[in-house]
Amino acid sequence: MKITVGGIRSRVLMCVAGSFTAIVLIGTAAFAQGPPASGTPGAARGEGRQGRAGRGIQALYPVLPIGSALPDFSLLGIDGKRHTPQEYEKAKVLVVMFESNHCPASIAYEHRMLELYKAYGSRDVRFIAINPNNPKAVRLNELGYTDMTDSFEEMKLRAAFMDLPWLYLYDGETQALSMKMGAVATPHIFIFDQERKLQYQGAIDDSRAVAQVKQRYAANAIDELLAGRPVSVRETRALGCSTKWISTSVAGVEDEMKAIHDAPVTISPVAADELRALRQNASSGKTLLVSVWSTANPASVTQFGALQTTFRMYAGSGRPMELITVSTDASATSAAVLEFLKAQHATSRNLQAASAAEAQAAFGLKWNAAQPLTLVVGPDGQVLYQKEGRIDIYEVRRIILASFPEVPSWPGIRDYYTDAVARTAAKKR
Repeated sequence: MKITVGGIRSRVLMCVAGSFTAIVLIGTAAFAQGPPASGTPGAARGEGRQGRAGRGIQALYPVLPIGSALPDFSLLGIDGKRHTPQEYEKAKVLVVMFESNHCPASIAYEHRMLELYKAYGSRDVRFIAINPNNPKAVRLNELGYTDMTDSFEEMKLRAAFMDLPWLYLYDGETQALSMKMGAVATPHIFIFDQERKLQYQGAIDDSRAVAQVKQRYAANAIDELLAGRPVSVRETRALGCSTKWISTSVAGVEDEMKAIHDAPVTISPVAADELRALRQNASSGKTLLVSVWSTANPASVTQFGALQTTFRMYAGSGRPMELITVSTDASATSAAVLEFLKAQHATSRNLQAASAAEAQAAFGLKWNAAQPLTLVVGPDGQVLYQKEGRIDIYEVRRIILASFPEVPSWPGIRDYYTDAVARTAAKKR
């Protein structure tokens, strides 16, 4: 499938996720809805396809066979320390889960991962999460269901925001452990016994839709190991987004950025009645991210790039969202404003109001004209977010994500971000 955003035609790649037992959480790169690009591992609708149960999506790095020893590793954690398997040698069961920040399956499974941790974390079971993805291997149009990328810094932010209790390690720099274990997707779980021999690998359970879960593979395997019984189901098919390998995905990222840089950038004058219609958002059927800004304002300039990135993440992956920038610079400065937009590769819809006062009157709002105004307007015209001055781009993204309708291929995502918005609001009270 190809989509057009701001003149950019981009291939949209589906991601496939996998489970990893021994709990290591590994993050995958961003994904976008659609069929796999030519020659790229993946599956329609993002379903994990491994051929035979438990085998890898990509033959490039086969999944670790059942009975194999846990590979040695030394990985940097979000606590700033390096961690090795020796830290967990006393645990009866080790769960290693490959997890990512960007993958919708990994995100939706986060609550189920927390349930596993709460059920077994005090029962001689240790959990490790590993992010296998390098952000340089993830296209922007693969980030349509996430508020952040798979970078090490944003791993810290995700863990802090979600109060994740387990150790979160980064393998994205070299992907050496991910290759050894054949971490085909996120989430992908690997469960090891006390001798650190692999006894289960694959999915956490049998359905991405929590209401349809019938088989709790990971929990059953842990129960059996704790009871000293053989694991009855040892391999299943992982359900999630494919691991983003540096060796195969960087070229696609470079192609996407070239298309963005080559796309035309324009700005148009806008009348007051057009601004009023824009604010009402009665017919677009989309969530609108509106930025009223000026080149004379440092906050406007500082956060402009993050707004463009957000636009490319969501609109670029086919989600019902549009970014509209409204410059309040004097009309005599239009040429300079356009040059700034071009330097930012601003492929959004860019408008120029006659003045800040006109924009305020049209929107029916008052704010300090020396500061930017950022709005998120839902498809029904409801203002979901309004902020004068500097914004928290992650908060803005979560509000936008919560406004999107549920996508059947990725159940639970809307609920996840609705809950995230509510928790953010509660922390502010």
